[in-house]
Amino acid sequence: MKDTICALATPPGGAIAIVRVSGPNAVSVTDSIFSKSIKDAQGYTLHFGKVKDIEGKELDDVLVSVFRAPHSYTGEDSTEISLHGSSYIVQNFLESLFWAGARQAEPGEFTMRAFMNGKLDLSQAEAVADLISSSTQATHQMAMSQMRGQFSGELKELQGQLLHLTSLLELELDFNDQDVEFANRGQLSELMDKIEEHISLLADSFQMGNAIKNGIPVAIIGAPNVGKSTLLNALIGEDRAIVSNIQGTTRDLIEDTIQIGGITFRFIDTAGIRKTKDKLERMGIERSLQAAEKAKIILLLTESNLPFPEIQFRDDQTVLQVINKCDMSLPSTSYLYHRQPTGRLFHISAAKGDGINLLRQALVREASLPTNLDATHSIVTNVRHYNALKQSLEALQRAKQSFAAQTSTDLVAEDLRQCLHHLGEITGSEITPEDILHNIFSSFCVGK
Repeated sequence: MKDTICALATPPGGAIAIVRVSGPNAVSVTDSIFSKSIKDAQGYTLHFGKVKDIEGKELDDVLVSVFRAPHSYTGEDSTEISLHGSSYIVQNFLESLFWAGARQAEPGEFTMRAFMNGKLDLSQAEAVADLISSSTQATHQMAMSQMRGQFSGELKELQGQLLHLTSLLELELDFNDQDVEFANRGQLSELMDKIEEHISLLADSFQMGNAIKNGIPVAIIGAPNVGKSTLLNALIGEDRAIVSNIQGTTRDLIEDTIQIGGITFRFIDTAGIRKTKDKLERMGIERSLQAAEKAKIILLLTESNLPFPEIQFRDDQTVLQVINKCDMSLPSTSYLYHRQPTGRLFHISAAKGDGINLLRQALVREASLPTNLDATHSIVTNVRHYNALKQSLEALQRAKQSFAAQTSTDLVAEDLRQCLHHLGEITGSEITPEDILHNIFSSFCVGK
């Protein structure tokens, strides 16, 4: 934290490059290679001038933005230098900064400093990476909501309620010899129910959040040579899978993603399901069945006059039955191609593209995911957050059971502290015994 760090903040190869410098000597380091003095420059000011290389030669015309602590991304003195994106210019400029006393930033170090300086909590810091990698409107909105503190705000409110609850029980422990109660038991039980419901909703949202962030897994399952690879190519709009009339061509899983209606789908083309003595093909079939287990939506494919494969699927999986190669038995003007996708049976020609749009619409419908999220809607997308919520929920449920059984108050208080601990893991804001004591003495006139 005492070092001054620098790094290229924009992708290489663009017309303009931005180099970020942060740390206690960020302004003086930049000033030493800049043609104008900015040592006394105020924050949020922009300065035009020239920078030089390590030999003192003019390198480029640049714009320098100055940010003063704590009003910067990292909470430290910072500068951002906009220069031309030539790799020669950028490399020589970075060398000049190294020569002036800065060092190359480690991956994520700017955001880590923002966290260490209290500009972001852990969940907000993780949202920065999600925002950069967002590829749909929904993922962008979720990342923006989390980075702006919506999720953190909900957790802070839950922590406040739990802290109040824990403080009441801790207070009773302190006055245990006097046999006094500082809170109505019915109200405490009602508050625990309310907190449990809120944490459960957040934890349950992970399934939706994970699907929005990583894509809905869709497995294309069927017998050999019914057009699975052709259907995959038709859905994604390119020749991703090899198409052949030879049975068993697809022996491994082929995976690709596409956005339909603002939702990301992750399609998996699988080996044909049939009885075979070929060891490699049999391994491919086993992988197909494993892929079907993980998929949310199954495209069960066959062709005219052939039955669908007899496979058992889970109750929570959506199975869309698709009859392919209908161009051989139906005219393209047939109502079967153009009816509204209200059911789960579709007639298509993957080779000609007939009926593919209706199948895409059905995928969006069956995904049941929002494409435009409310800014106040918290949806959990991070596995670490989900695990912490589950652990906090388990601790709270233990506390409720102990409370209902009227067991020792200190056991209930310990489980509530564990619940607080796991919630604090998400944001990095651990609740300490001092916080509990402060809440006790600020809320009650103890010993007045």
